[in-house]
Amino acid sequence: MKELEIIIDKMGEIRVHVKGVKGSACLDYTKWLEELGHVIGRDLTEEYYESEVKIDQSFYVSNR
Repeated sequence: MKELEIIIDKMGEIRVHVKGVKGSACLDYTKWLEELGHVIGRDLTEEYYESEVKIDQSFYVSNR
């Protein structure tokens, strides 16, 4: 499950944690928020370095 956790501290600093998204696609989930201010740091999780596996499977069934 994909999840976006946003924490705003008392000083107004925002921390964002993207869960359930592998690879650099996680950056797409935070792009809208980054456009609102200045990014002061980024800590990449293990999921960032994983690749998302996509399986395209097709098959045909015959009743002969």
